[in-house]
Amino acid sequence: MRDHLREIGMIARALDSISNIEFKELELTKGQYLYVVRICEEPGIIQEKLAELIKVDRSTAARAIQKLEREGVIRRVDDPHNKKIKRLHPTEKGQAVYPFILREHDHSTDVALAGLSDQEAEQLLRLLRRVRHNIEGDWEAVKRGHKREY
Repeated sequence: MRDHLREIGMIARALDSISNIEFKELELTKGQYLYVVRICEEPGIIQEKLAELIKVDRSTAARAIQKLEREGVIRRVDDPHNKKIKRLHPTEKGQAVYPFILREHDHSTDVALAGLSDQEAEQLLRLLRRVRHNIEGDWEAVKRGHKREY
């Protein structure tokens, strides 16, 4: 009963490694494709919301965003109502790589779900969402400096 998170971790690391290798030609490294996808899906998203979606801390998100901005994949735009807020938008370069990332994602999903019926795939998604929901409380608490009780 203790192998569930190991399996999830192995799947996540394998897919991340594949993506990092395949996205090298796009000059995207170390999970940057996740940021590009979310920014293309939600143009104008703010950095804090993006970090929350990807489940990384603010400083990790800030470094990745700075690098993507330097590489011309995304740009920061002042919010018209509040100049302190910077909204993230894909550039033409970001929009150009987005379809390739989606094709890779669709292919990886097809490979991962091979042999599962539509009903099994849907059940797996429901269960994984429940697992994520269970963990999010601890993630939020630890992110704010709290210690978990074991």
